[in-house]
Amino acid sequence: MFANRSDAGDRLAAELEDRGVEADVVLGIPRGALPVARPVADVLGTDLDVVVARKLGAPSNPELAIGAVASDGSVWLNDDLVDRLGVSESYLEDVREREAANARQKADRYRGTDTLPELADERVVVVDDGVATGATAIACLRQVREADAERVVLAVPVGPPDTIAALESEADTVIALITPESFRAVGQFYREFGQVTDEEAISYLEDGAS
Repeated sequence: MFANRSDAGDRLAAELEDRGVEADVVLGIPRGALPVARPVADVLGTDLDVVVARKLGAPSNPELAIGAVASDGSVWLNDDLVDRLGVSESYLEDVREREAANARQKADRYRGTDTLPELADERVVVVDDGVATGATAIACLRQVREADAERVVLAVPVGPPDTIAALESEADTVIALITPESFRAVGQFYREFGQVTDEEAISYLEDGAS
């Protein structure tokens, strides 16, 4: 469906422009969202910054997300999964603290500080390259809400219908270009979906490379 992340960003930017979305700042979720967010920020005429979250891995399977935490400690937990796996409170607290610290470290690397830009009374567009469970997106949206943003829009190229529906309770508006019923992973909707390095992602912040 998308040639690469830059193509997805161009198409997402066009959709936001067609819908008359206005923004004071665009926040990409590192790393993969930065090539998508750059065209969005350019078309909307706003600064591009980042909002960072880390997934919380299950005790026996770190790749299985039982939630996510943003750099300010804003957390989302998949309560059903936590209960089903019998995850302890002590484990949740330990992994939350560790991953929040990792998120702060990453935010500091990207912008030179681990705190968000001033978002009070601002119109914010949060961009990701796609959502599967939506865990990191939810944690990021909650951080933006905590910063007293006036309006929060989540914009993604692709996500399954149930995740998009869940995200609608976290943002004022959720815009997804495609919401396929048959969804296995975000990457299946990109012809090119390689890893984005920190250096490459940061370049989109520094010089607007596309």
